[in-house]
Amino acid sequence: MNEPGNRTDLFVTHRNALVDYAAPITGCRAEAEEVVQEAWVRFSQAERANLTQPLAYLYRIVRNLALDLVRRAGSTPHQDEDVDGLLAELPANTPSPEQQLCQQDELRLIAEALARLPERTRIAFEMHRFGGYTLQQIAAHFGISVGLAHQLVRTALSHCAACLDDESC
Repeated sequence: MNEPGNRTDLFVTHRNALVDYAAPITGCRAEAEEVVQEAWVRFSQAERANLTQPLAYLYRIVRNLALDLVRRAGSTPHQDEDVDGLLAELPANTPSPEQQLCQQDELRLIAEALARLPERTRIAFEMHRFGGYTLQQIAAHFGISVGLAHQLVRTALSHCAACLDDESC
């Protein structure tokens, strides 16, 4: 998705949705169109060759440009709203404190679950999920078959999922 042709296809495919996304922020569909065009210019010239989520990056560019336009104009999209009110309606970029606590608790449960696994199973899982190693590389590391490497990773994943479902694990 990172080659110029794929970026163009991505933009063309999502252009209308991007305009729909920018229009409530700018308060004007014509301005939203301009914002999306400017976003395309910036997106197409971005030097990030390895964008992991190019569509999310494109939406972020559109959002930032639309908010900048509203701020520069010193006006609001609707006469009875202010920019802060509009910003409050947009999804937050960071999780809420409650979500952060839940995520921290889940991470703790996963760490505890991984600690209870046999060493080879835990290492195979960590190599695959955290290190980005392929099953073939894991198999070569341990001197086992690819099928057994898959079994180790799957066992660890199933164990972690079960511990998240049942906190008494």
